Amino acid sequence: GSVSDRQSEMFAFNVPHFRYIDDDDAEENMDEGRVAGCRNTSGTWSSCYSEEDYCNSSSYRYVVVSGTPLKILEHLLSDLRLDDQRGDGETEEMLLDDFLLTYLVFMSTHDLCQALSARCRGQEEGKDALFRKRKVLQLVSHWSRLYKDFLKEEEHVRSFMKTLYRCVLEDLYEFPTLEKDLKEFQKLLRRRHKQTYQHMSLKENCLQLRSPQTDTREVICCVYVSADSYLSVHTHPSLEARELLRIVALKMDRAEEDMVLAVVSHTGERRVLQPSDCVYSESLTPQGKLVACRRDLTEILPPLTDSAELSRRPVRLLGINTWDVAAALTHLDWSLFKSIHEQELVYYTLSRAPGTGHTAALSVLLQRCNEVQQWVMSEVLMCVSLNKRVQLLKKFIKIAAHCKAQRNLNSAFAIIMGLNTAAVSRLNQTWEKCPGKFKKLFSELELITDPSLNHKAYREAFKRMKPPKIPFMPLLLKDITFIHEGNKTFHDNLVNFEKLHMIADTVRMIRHCQSNEVIGVDSAEVRASVHYLHIIDNQQTLFELSHKLEPRA
Repeated sequence: GSVSDRQSEMFAFNVPHFRYIDDDDAEENMDEGRVAGCRNTSGTWSSCYSEEDYCNSSSYRYVVVSGTPLKILEHLLSDLRLDDQRGDGETEEMLLDDFLLTYLVFMSTHDLCQALSARCRGQEEGKDALFRKRKVLQLVSHWSRLYKDFLKEEEHVRSFMKTLYRCVLEDLYEFPTLEKDLKEFQKLLRRRHKQTYQHMSLKENCLQLRSPQTDTREVICCVYVSADSYLSVHTHPSLEARELLRIVALKMDRAEEDMVLAVVSHTGERRVLQPSDCVYSESLTPQGKLVACRRDLTEILPPLTDSAELSRRPVRLLGINTWDVAAALTHLDWSLFKSIHEQELVYYTLSRAPGTGHTAALSVLLQRCNEVQQWVMSEVLMCVSLNKRVQLLKKFIKIAAHCKAQRNLNSAFAIIMGLNTAAVSRLNQTWEKCPGKFKKLFSELELITDPSLNHKAYREAFKRMKPPKIPFMPLLLKDITFIHEGNKTFHDNLVNFEKLHMIADTVRMIRHCQSNEVIGVDSAEVRASVHYLHIIDNQQTLFELSHKLEPRA
């Protein structure tokens, strides 16, 4: 619409209000900027707002132009209201949230720490200096609360926290009112940066206290049981070889004492692991390709295209209640999803380096999504009996429907896509024997995977769901990547804050989805059915099995 129309739609707050904040005469242009709305240096208009489906509060907006990274930070600190000051906290919180969620797009963590250190030691004196230090502490506290444990591995952050602590401590004599802020900061360090706090609390030359920490991270371990298939095991990083062998024996109906676990190097050399050996190295990566072998170091299964072996394979899934399987899938997905930090989505989009320390939890959930899709294909194609295969189709369709009902669109999507792959969808005899009501249900479920109109069906269905809920993560990442690659980060060397707000708003959906909790599953058998998945990872094997089951006419 026209400029006047767009201005009438936009509710522009006086604070915070970015002008051309890189200009020295920004204060003189403030009133002009308010009249002009939020025109950036490229002459385009930008309005940033919180979407109702991501935030339950009313749809409020702040007005943004552009600025250099350091000037944006300066402006943020200048307009930041302290806890004992009255102000429009909701708007400030949104602006601060946007900045802290997305600063990595335009500056490094090291640069942010350097800038905050400089501002803590600013040139002001008296009351202005006190306010500046308190505001830096408040911004850092918000940053730490937002990122939770995500920052504790960052060397720059640990060094900055020590510097900030000492800086405030030195000023305590001149500004006794800093004592309350310092105590709050100490609590934050104890809770979020325990090692840093302990190190600062001990005298120099003393040994640093070491307290054993339980590693609560989750990993997916892949152990090959044939040349073309592996067992995916959802487990913990301290997994030992004996524990993994016990799981393989249970799942594959093999005697544990007849097997060993070996690591295969890139040259093909096999090294047998001892029972107490840890499967994962300290960097949370397997020591090599893991293979469950007989004692003569041959695979426990021949290639799966040997149908004689598959004809003896029990189809355990047919004996388990579909709602329970869906609940177990949802509970496992939820345990992975709730451990994802919002910042992982930004790191993943910027670095495209899956599996790094900054995207570990997100990478595991994405791997899980892919494996559920492969598991569905594998289970159907490893089922030699036509009647049982029809039962499996019905089972998976019901499980997908239950996952959707349980607001887990990550697994629902994966199952639907697994059934839609070419190797499974070409099984005409199997699908023809599937009752009409199941085919109708599957057609309805397929609608949420329809990509037309920018996945409109999925987006509308997901918007109607109340949290807790699990989004289809690949699509969420695609949205962020589209925003990042489709909009310039800088206009004439000034940060395009509209882009940052759009990224932050999309990332914030994680917070909305993660509110509330998902109830667990009690049955060990049901848990095992989804925690340990037998997966064919060879496309040629999948198609060979498909054509053996139903040869081309």
